Amino acid sequence: MSVSSLCEKMAMETEVSNQTVVDSFILEGLMYTAEHPSLFFLLFLLLYSITMTGNLLILLTVGSDPRLRSPMYHFLGHLSFLDACLSTVTVPKVMAGLLTLHGKMISFGGCAVQLYCFHFLASTECFLYTVMAYDRYLAICQPLHYPVVMNRRMCAGLAGVTWAIGAVHSAIHTSLTFCLLYCGPRHIAYFFCDIPPVLKLACADTTVNELVMLVNIGTVAAGCLILIIISYIFIVAAVLRIRTTEGQQRAFSTCTSHLTVVLLYYVPPVCIYLQPRSSGAGAGAPAVFYTIVTPMLNPFIYTLRNKEVKRALRRLLSRGSRESPAGSPPL
Repeated sequence: MSVSSLCEKMAMETEVSNQTVVDSFILEGLMYTAEHPSLFFLLFLLLYSITMTGNLLILLTVGSDPRLRSPMYHFLGHLSFLDACLSTVTVPKVMAGLLTLHGKMISFGGCAVQLYCFHFLASTECFLYTVMAYDRYLAICQPLHYPVVMNRRMCAGLAGVTWAIGAVHSAIHTSLTFCLLYCGPRHIAYFFCDIPPVLKLACADTTVNELVMLVNIGTVAAGCLILIIISYIFIVAAVLRIRTTEGQQRAFSTCTSHLTVVLLYYVPPVCIYLQPRSSGAGAGAPAVFYTIVTPMLNPFIYTLRNKEVKRALRRLLSRGSRESPAGSPPL
């Protein structure tokens, strides 16, 4: 059954008489933030500033340094862009809600756009982690074939496919969520528009939506995670066959960063989407981790454990200081 026909069936099953359609929602935000809004505003502002600065630096470094032209850094650039966008979808609205009551309000259309953008970026990042694992598998397990297989065209194609699948995946969930009737409560017990808390406000049976969410998101997340695990089983086996300790350490250093961010990214959503009816203000803690904290940590994880990125970043910063205006006062 197509998404459109499913929406039509849901609309026919919903009684619309004597009911007012909701045109806006109120985001209740995170627990405990209302007690000290100014303090939490400054905290989120700091986290957001670090996130944007770190990811933009990674993007500038990868894009400007000719030594970072390998597929691994090509995908790292995509990851940094996704992290910056993912944080932008949620954090500014959280900060606005801490400043004024009006900042907590979000229109029906704005809620749909936020939900779509969030799941588009999050699912694309999920697929990208899988592609990055495949890239590491080819580089370590099939080094002779790697330059031929993972050429520029293949890199661009894999990146494009991840974005395209993410867009379709998000469109399905957004359509199913907002084709329902919302006629009663307006308070979303969450800090952004996500599927579980929004579905709780629907004036209709959401069993089908929850089933689709569990099957779809569960299949995508589990499938990607299984592929990543399989890739790293082969990678570990190949690394252990390397005779020199230096070679093993170098191979592991390029993989541990990826494994770290995968764990940080996958564990919190499992707590949320496998229990859709348990969403609420208290359920926001896991979401904060992978929507705000992880995008901030990723640049540090990849930079601190990657000597090439650190050297390229130093070259970028030193070049920027040399190109500063002549009239600038000496430091």
